[in-house]
Amino acid sequence: MSGGEWVGTSVPYLTGSAGTGSDAWAAEAAAEGRRGSQRIVRAGETEPPDAVAELLGTPAGQHVIARRRIMYLDDEPCELTDTYYPLDIAAGTGLAGTAKIRGGAIRLLADLGYVGVHVREDVTARSATGHEREQLRLTAGEPVLQLTRLTLDRADRPIQVDVMAMSPRRQKLRYEIRIG
Repeated sequence: MSGGEWVGTSVPYLTGSAGTGSDAWAAEAAAEGRRGSQRIVRAGETEPPDAVAELLGTPAGQHVIARRRIMYLDDEPCELTDTYYPLDIAAGTGLAGTAKIRGGAIRLLADLGYVGVHVREDVTARSATGHEREQLRLTAGEPVLQLTRLTLDRADRPIQVDVMAMSPRRQKLRYEIRIG
């Protein structure tokens, strides 16, 4: 962004943890005096939703690696996160499994030679699906915030897409712009 710097609360999740094994979500929650945790529900090869395939530049019907997580704040589910990676980047790596990755996925991607340098996030509000309502313990009619994040490397190659459904009463999104 010419002339200004965009700062958002997503930054800790985009830069990795230098192999320390730390968890950005847990660290952010702890800084607020709370407890953040996550559970990896499933991981592996799958056909992505059309919108994700388009963001990754993946032809229709081609598989990718996906990881599904439930994020918790003080033991309450607050976010469902699906992360997608091109098959040629993630197959056969820790990204394709359900074990927690020491240092996080961003660190693993960097170790594999894929460093994100440009990120685009789109945030929308929409009605929750029945599954989301159940998993996030939402009341009838309560919406979700959906954040879709595309991460590109230096060559503008898509290396990761995250699709997050969040309870609006348990989330805060902050974006700041430094001008000049």
